[in-house]
Amino acid sequence: MTATEPGRVGDFATDFDHTDPAWVHDPYPIWEDLRGRCPVAHTDRYGGAWLPVTHEGVAAVAYDTEHFTSRSVVISNVKPGPLDLPAPIGLAPPITSDPPFHAMARRLLLPAFSPKAIAALEPMTRQLCRDLLDATEGRDELDAATDYAQHIPLKVIIGMLGFPQEDADIFRRFIHMVLESVNATAEERLAQIENGEIDAYINAQIDDHLAHPRDDLTSFLLSAELDGAKLAPEHVRGTMVLLMIAGIDTTWSAIGSSIWHLGLHPEDRRRLAGEPELLPTAMEEFLRAYAPVTMARMVAKDVELEGRTLHEGDWLLLPFPAANRDPAVFPDADRVVIDRADNRHAAFGLGIHRCLGSNLARMELRVALSEWMARYPEFEVSDPDAVTWSAGQVRGPRRIPIRILR
Repeated sequence: MTATEPGRVGDFATDFDHTDPAWVHDPYPIWEDLRGRCPVAHTDRYGGAWLPVTHEGVAAVAYDTEHFTSRSVVISNVKPGPLDLPAPIGLAPPITSDPPFHAMARRLLLPAFSPKAIAALEPMTRQLCRDLLDATEGRDELDAATDYAQHIPLKVIIGMLGFPQEDADIFRRFIHMVLESVNATAEERLAQIENGEIDAYINAQIDDHLAHPRDDLTSFLLSAELDGAKLAPEHVRGTMVLLMIAGIDTTWSAIGSSIWHLGLHPEDRRRLAGEPELLPTAMEEFLRAYAPVTMARMVAKDVELEGRTLHEGDWLLLPFPAANRDPAVFPDADRVVIDRADNRHAAFGLGIHRCLGSNLARMELRVALSEWMARYPEFEVSDPDAVTWSAGQVRGPRRIPIRILR
């Protein structure tokens, strides 16, 4: 048995693995158990990693940029090199950048994700949702994940970057490689990286945009400047990778989880159908209860966390979904309350790395749910046991069999 062989976890307090089938199927009881007996779990897998599961512990790490570096945010069997690089750009800036470079890289992107810029994308997003629903018209059975949710952020991000829409399957393959195949051996993981497919694809898109500039995010990055100089090529490529990876799977997971919940809870579905004005509050509760993103950090220097000593070079998972289920912060934390008024959830993260694309994600989720409910106010999950979930640091349904109720 290898150190990261899935399906072999005996005690998540001492040997956790976020790709284990029990975790993938339903992580919430695992986190609840750990909160009661081991608020910071440890594993020797992936070369050694830690897991805080309380809101307090997660927040302490998220706000501490001195002891925790963001230079690598996806745990795998391949660890980055020495931690002595000052304020690294990282592989996908600004999410992999530390201060002070992080602030500059983030500020550069703010105009592209401002409320005004995102509002301009709403008509296209709404039409996309309607077109997807039109394609399912007349069917009694459909898959809310593969027929609907997974296409929306994928097509929006491809459009923002100015890439060919027919390349959607390439994006899906990249997402699986980066986010889901993390328990591959170091040799397999390095082979994926050294294959160079992502770099080759992005380089081809960059060359095309240099030859044919247009009004999209790729041309914006290529013409942008920091301190009077054009962005470094690795900065441009890395930010494009960030948008491809972080802007797609996260949002389709949120859309899918929301539809899945409504398909299993007819009382919530009927109420939302009858009170569509409740949607903004309901979707924030879906984001809290089914937050898709668990980020990662590396320990930059030895530090104490809730009585445990973490050492330089250790991995640490930062499970925002677990923080959102902490009963010390959220009353009835494990119950979905679609009219929950006080809801300062951490679905978009905490600290300086709070999601830059939250305006975009919220718009896509709101539009996707409103169009779905307008078209199919009566539906149910036809086979709950057939629902499948993604493994890794982004959790969302990959298959949601739905029956339309006529």
